[in-house]
Amino acid sequence: MATFNKFNAFVADVANKVHNLGADTLKVMLTNTAPVAANAVKADITEIAAGNGYTAGGTQATLVSSSQSGGTYALKLNNVTYTAAPSAIGTFRYCVLYNSTPAAGNLIGWYDYGANLTVTAGNSQLSYDPSTDTYTYVWKTDTAWGGTCRRLFVTFADGSNYPLPDAVVNV
Repeated sequence: MATFNKFNAFVADVANKVHNLGADTLKVMLTNTAPVAANAVKADITEIAAGNGYTAGGTQATLVSSSQSGGTYALKLNNVTYTAAPSAIGTFRYCVLYNSTPAAGNLIGWYDYGANLTVTAGNSQLSYDPSTDTYTYVWKTDTAWGGTCRRLFVTFADGSNYPLPDAVVNV
């Protein structure tokens, strides 16, 4: 599971009214160079090369909700999905969340996935829509499987393994 890390400047930026998290445009960009807590703006980050489904500057993470309760602010954003085409998106390990409304692109935090990742063309993908509390799995299949019966197993973090109902593959 990815771990979240906050950039030190984010706290000062909030105090100085740089961020309006409920209204500003927040983006996620990918990097394979480890961010450090002292980074402050987008130019401090070495972004992966644009192309094959990845756009320079990253992709907007749209707001689902924001609220404060008991001194804790909760910011919920829609998942950002990258689809590689016609070939793989560059290798990355870190997803950086930043505010693109200020010209400098002030940094908020980053996720460290603990290992290099690559989004390859044709890969299956899982996404979550918090507004409907629904997971969607796009299952890419081999055309040779057409007309056959296949089963997909879902393994959870606790190690439990559950089969989904059998499905006839229509290719």
